[in-house]
Amino acid sequence: MTRKIKVLQLQNRYNVNASDLAEQVIQGLPTQTYEVTTVFLRGRPKPGEPESRAARSVYFDLSSASTKGLRLKALWLLYRHCRAQGYDAVIAHRFKPINMMMLLNLVLRIPACVGVLHGLGEYDRPYRRWESRALISKAWRMVGVSRAVCDDLINSGAGFKPYNVRQINNAIDISRAERLQHPKPQARQLLGLPEDAFVIGTIGRLVPAKGHVQLLEAFSEIKDDYPQALLAIIGEGRLRQEMEAIIQARQLGGRVRLLGAKDDALQYVRAYDVFVMSSVSEGLPLALLEGMSARLPVVGSDIDSMRPILEDSGGRTYPAGQPMLLAERLREIVLLTPQERAKEGQRTYEYLCRAHAIEDFRKQYRDLLEEMLSNGKRNHE
Repeated sequence: MTRKIKVLQLQNRYNVNASDLAEQVIQGLPTQTYEVTTVFLRGRPKPGEPESRAARSVYFDLSSASTKGLRLKALWLLYRHCRAQGYDAVIAHRFKPINMMMLLNLVLRIPACVGVLHGLGEYDRPYRRWESRALISKAWRMVGVSRAVCDDLINSGAGFKPYNVRQINNAIDISRAERLQHPKPQARQLLGLPEDAFVIGTIGRLVPAKGHVQLLEAFSEIKDDYPQALLAIIGEGRLRQEMEAIIQARQLGGRVRLLGAKDDALQYVRAYDVFVMSSVSEGLPLALLEGMSARLPVVGSDIDSMRPILEDSGGRTYPAGQPMLLAERLREIVLLTPQERAKEGQRTYEYLCRAHAIEDFRKQYRDLLEEMLSNGKRNHE
């Protein structure tokens, strides 16, 4: 019987949920051909929490401090594990796991190594660029989750070139999203939103990068002109108190709903009439794709990671950090007829199906691994 191809998927910390794209990579690798082990450097599931769908999950359960600085303990544990398992391929997500595997692969010589970068600016620091140039080898391919991330990698000066960088867009399981989404009346009832309101909505942690403060400022500009409009934000985070103070100071009480964190927040997205992504920094925002899956018109900032998506989907953009211009985009949406909004939402949905379908995502990772393993085999012959 032919030996299965052994794949290590390395993640910094435990985070397994239905929309986790690392899990979707696994789902795209046939179990009759591949045997995947997921290693989490930090954390482990609590009772009742899901495990990876990999054939095997390993939890190093390291502290945060152990994955900083020299990381000797983490490197030693990972080295011993890889030596014992004899992996044929590695998929490492985000900078720290990628950097650790680049160091260890000087000795391990795993022939097919994929590094997945989700954000911008990972190689802004000079020492990271220098180290990457020293460690990068023919065994490595870097995946950027959007056009902006790929461009950032290639232009970083860290040794990444068009031949060793691949764009594989982040994706969502569209059919699953649609199955989960409650109809508008039910979604509004579950969130405690009025049936007759015009709901401007978003999903995202309450942190500065998401630009929620600018969204509040933009909404305050239009609230008096459109008394039926309401702003709803699903998410939790350290800016809640600051946002609550702004709501009070701008007399937005009753017009802005901070709904807190929700499991599988996309199930509520049809409660919205328009989806807004006011981020000032993103890799590729899955929440924006979730808004598209509900056939909603979308508005977002023109940061590098979102501009191409919004332009290609027919969404509306505004200059990041400019709440007055965001207010103008919101006015445009509010003034559309229901038929015009539905047409705009259908256009975003059709783009989503073309560019961010989960089936294509899985296939692209499978094809990349097959290509790299085939090249590695030829190089050893």
